[in-house]
Amino acid sequence: MTIFTYSHPFYNMRNYISQRYKSPIFSSLSVLPTDPILGLATLYEADQKVEKVDLGVGVYRQADGRTPIMEAVQEAYIRLAQQEASKSYISHAGWPGFTRACRNLALGTDLSNQLEGKLSVLQTPGGCGALRLGFDLIATSTPGATVWVSNPTWANHVPILEAAGLHAQSYNYYCPKTGQVDTTAMLQSLEQAEAGDIVLLHACCHNPTGADIPAEAWEALISLIEQKGLLPFIDMAYQGFGDGLEEDAGLTRKLFASLPEVLLSYSCSKNFGLYRERVGALIIKSPTVKQAEAVESNMARIARQSYSMPPAHGAALVTTVLEDQTLRTSWQRELDEMRSRITFLRKDLDTALAHYGTNDGLGNITGQNGMFSRLNLSEDQVSVLQRSYSIYMPANGRINVAGLNRENIPYVARALTSVSG
Repeated sequence: MTIFTYSHPFYNMRNYISQRYKSPIFSSLSVLPTDPILGLATLYEADQKVEKVDLGVGVYRQADGRTPIMEAVQEAYIRLAQQEASKSYISHAGWPGFTRACRNLALGTDLSNQLEGKLSVLQTPGGCGALRLGFDLIATSTPGATVWVSNPTWANHVPILEAAGLHAQSYNYYCPKTGQVDTTAMLQSLEQAEAGDIVLLHACCHNPTGADIPAEAWEALISLIEQKGLLPFIDMAYQGFGDGLEEDAGLTRKLFASLPEVLLSYSCSKNFGLYRERVGALIIKSPTVKQAEAVESNMARIARQSYSMPPAHGAALVTTVLEDQTLRTSWQRELDEMRSRITFLRKDLDTALAHYGTNDGLGNITGQNGMFSRLNLSEDQVSVLQRSYSIYMPANGRINVAGLNRENIPYVARALTSVSG
């Protein structure tokens, strides 16, 4: 048996390492600012005022403020609990049947079948996971590529793509005066993009503005993308919350039908109410079957290096709902009701603001889609709303319409009028 003495090289090396790294490894890190949106929830919960309104975090809420479990999802959960026989890993591609059901939902069964062999699909941990996987794949193929994002865009888009080593560039998108997309300015901006650049598009229910690219501009956008050799990357997080399941997929399906290469990040968080289950998919169209095989193998490798295997529970629930006609009908009915409620809330808020004559100045609330609207408010005005009225929203004036209800709309309208008048 070898006996080490304090003169042994082992101890000298240990002493060297101890001196070299005498400070804690993470001592160079500093406390970062709280996420501006997630931090609002904490502030709201700590607020002791009786009359307060949370229009911040983007989750659907009922009139009582709860985020419900959809009836079809609850039934699928019961069935899964009774039938699931193992907690072993699932395939790296995802829960059996999920990727097929997901791509059919996003693209439609006919187009999905037409593109058989050219589609690569991988289940991911939510829409964020799909975005990061897609950006990582782009970085593997084209390191340092440029991604064009709308101005404004969802707050986490740029951090995710930059974390993958890509560069962000913005294109003109939203016109505060009209509350709609400035399509002329958008196309002019994208004329500056170069071949191989990526264009990040919102499929529907644009976050944070609620303003979607109008159908009459789709052809011009697709033509520009094709002519300049750009790669569209679609973020579909709210299918069913705008005009309907089929209608909300219109731009996405046209892009997939028209162009040789398209990426789609899909999230089931909102339209299935599965926020905490983190279930989504990355769907990629390639020009050839051979390239699709290469794409899928690289997707699988990146996923393996990142999170190894996908979570099963949320995908199992989605698949159960979509593969059972009774559950699917129930789910679609409830989703329609959620969308209708948001539409009525928009009208009610607009009517309440019209009473004070301030509806036109704050934005095109009834002309936008989905859970979000961008109010024409300054950061100072948003600060006053929070400080004086306990109405919480991000500094850019984006509100979650689902945070409204018939009881708090009059209060919100008075408060908005007081700061904007």
